[in-house]
This record gives sequence, structure tokens and C-alpha cells, in this order.
Amino acid sequence: MVISLREQKIYFYKGGQLAGISPISSGREGMATRAGSFSVIEKDIDHTSSLFGDYVSRDGMVLKREIDVRKDSRPAGAIFDAARMPYFMRITGAIGMHEGYLPGYPASHGCIRLPHRMAEIFYHESSVGTPVKVVP
Repeated sequence: MVISLREQKIYFYKGGQLAGISPISSGREGMATRAGSFSVIEKDIDHTSSLFGDYVSRDGMVLKREIDVRKDSRPAGAIFDAARMPYFMRITGAIGMHEGYLPGYPASHGCIRLPHRMAEIFYHESSVGTPVKVVP
């Protein structure tokens, strides 16, 4: 896989041949996706974030949206509702590729978001060890 941060696209190669292209949304300013050569080191079809999500009340009402557990204090009685990251393919540390919202520009916390159908296809067509190159 080759991820172009400038183009906000991912290119999927199979057997050296281009097999698929998809739009992406990479890391926003201050949380930019790092360029480099990686590989898929973990796959989790129903992954949830341990860092990002919402604080909600016991009845599910959102008390504080889009929080970072390392920076945002938990309101009294609040529950951490982790961000869902279906079809997660980790490439380094806390960074991976997964299904998510694509506004047309870099908007994530560093991960590479894909549209649902492409996340599903890329997840099933890749394996642990699949090379991933992220280019500026």
C-alpha cells in the first residue's frame, strides 16, 4: 500500500499491480501522519481507541465530545466511550488505517481514515506484514 498525504489517497497493490485506489483523511495539523516505510503489524476488525472518544453520562448523553484521555479530565460520573475504528490495520504505535469520516482534507488524530467499503476490502486483502509506504 502507498499512502499519498498530498493527494489524500491510498493506492493498493497486489502482486505488483495496482488493484485499488481510495480517498483518505490523514492526520490534521499538530497531529500529522508521519511519512515513512511501515508494515501492517496488527489487524482488528472491531477496534476501539484507547485514547480518543467521548465522555458520556450513564444514560449515554454526551458530556464532552472528541476527547483525548491524556489531556481531557473526566467529568464526575462520566464514562469513556471509545472511538470506533472498524477494520483497523495498525502500522506503528497508535497509528493505523481504519474506516472513518472523510471530510476531504486531513482531519484525524494521525490515523489514515478510509471509506467503509474500501476499509473492508483493504482489510480483507491485506495481511500482517503487508508493506505500507506513507509519502508526503
